Amino acid sequence: MFELLRKNIEKHLSISDADFEQFIKPFYHRKIAKKQFLLRAGQICKFEGFVIKGCLRVYYLDEQGQERILYFAIEDWWITDIDSFTNNTPSILNIEALEDSEVLLITQPYKEALYAQIPMVEKLFRIMTQKTHVALQRRMISALGKTADERYLEFVEKYPQLEQRLTQLQVASYLGISHEFLSKIRKKLAKLR
Repeated sequence: MFELLRKNIEKHLSISDADFEQFIKPFYHRKIAKKQFLLRAGQICKFEGFVIKGCLRVYYLDEQGQERILYFAIEDWWITDIDSFTNNTPSILNIEALEDSEVLLITQPYKEALYAQIPMVEKLFRIMTQKTHVALQRRMISALGKTADERYLEFVEKYPQLEQRLTQLQVASYLGISHEFLSKIRKKLAKLR
């Protein structure tokens, strides 16, 4: 169960067997059935999670009640509401399983304890946070500066393993367009191939 987590860590830095054994102790395993929520808006996010199986979506409802998907998380991805988790405030986000899923979760107090026990853990999470900031910045630039066609092509290229796991409605929500418009984009691109 922890092999995927170790591979994820070692993408960023090496970790000894002893440090890894210490690192995984506070994590707990949770299964989430399809359509079950790991977090609902209004709750305080008490975890940071690592997906070992399945697919989850992180989204909020806008003022019109429309779902706005921030991101998806599949195997080998981390998931949380960083604002709620860090500031201990009610979340505006929902985290829902789109497939039967399994995650490894760690709470803030345990994460803080790991920082003190294993100094390289703080470096690990700093590196992951920086990479998350880069991804979010790129997503914002794409959303603000690219056409819907370009955003769709970028999504398909960047996340080819995701598109077949999602509904057209979910992809459209992530891209910030209607599913009807996404259908038009797909038809237009199919003709060009």
